[in-house]
Amino acid sequence: MRTMKRAAFALTLGALAGVLAGCDGEAPWVAATTPTPTTSVEPTYGSGAGESAPATETPEPVVNDLETGSAKRQLDAGAVVADVTYWSDLALDQWTAAAAKPLSLSLSTTITPDDGQGVYLQRASITVVPDGGEALPVQEDTSTEPHGYLVLSPYSYSQTFTIGAVPDGTRSVTLQVRYEFLVQTTPTSDEYAKQTATDSLTVAIAG
Repeated sequence: MRTMKRAAFALTLGALAGVLAGCDGEAPWVAATTPTPTTSVEPTYGSGAGESAPATETPEPVVNDLETGSAKRQLDAGAVVADVTYWSDLALDQWTAAAAKPLSLSLSTTITPDDGQGVYLQRASITVVPDGGEALPVQEDTSTEPHGYLVLSPYSYSQTFTIGAVPDGTRSVTLQVRYEFLVQTTPTSDEYAKQTATDSLTVAIAG
């Protein structure tokens, strides 16, 4: 009887040892209570009120040499000094791209030294260049007199050129003006020297 009890006790201890030996790692209750790691997500922000609005580019103002109604220039051509006045009989707010835009000018010269020789304007021309566009055909006034128009003060020259249509969207035009003079070498001479003066004006286009 004792031998059977010892055998039963030994079998119970062996079974318990086998159970414990078969358990690898943490106990089930430890694993069950281990917290699951959480991932925090940083908030993202869209284009809300806190963001600054993108900067808006302001177009640069257009230079207008006729904004006061006229423009006066003094041009040097060798010994000749030309005093020129430009203006338009059309109001500048009507200088639209499609309109015919008149540009008038008046010119008179002096010469140093003034020994009594004549100064003559042989040709006046104007080239219109729209901003960002191609130049329009050159307009010119060529004298029908043999040596040109006498422009030595108190004599003067006046002319009006018409600027035609320019492309839509043009903000300004540049007016390139050229004057070609013949200067008498002496008061009684039949020989002449040629002198040239150039000028440039910028006029805004309305609309």
